[in-house]
Amino acid sequence: MNEGRVKIIDRMSAIEAIKQLDEADLQYLNQLIVERLKLIHQARSTALMSAFSAGDRVGFQDRQGRYHRGVVVRLNQKTISVETEGRRQWKVSPSMLDLLGHPSDRLWG
Repeated sequence: MNEGRVKIIDRMSAIEAIKQLDEADLQYLNQLIVERLKLIHQARSTALMSAFSAGDRVGFQDRQGRYHRGVVVRLNQKTISVETEGRRQWKVSPSMLDLLGHPSDRLWG
């Protein structure tokens, strides 16, 4: 169990309580859950993003399964801009990137 987490002692009781809620209460509960999940995902993305800096050599796999190597050009709000060989620019989720080596190492050419 992670530190700081609230433990639901009796999940069956929680399930039964949820079954008793009306539509308005369920929508409110859903809104709270969605907001909490967004905060968790944002924190995770921020932590992942902090591992990268402009100039880093990185690699990633595209949707067709091809592996690309490139250089981090900039950190965006949710993605990282990467320039690959041939000056092609990609916006890649930080969770999809591999840090390859020292920024001063030559990548191509």
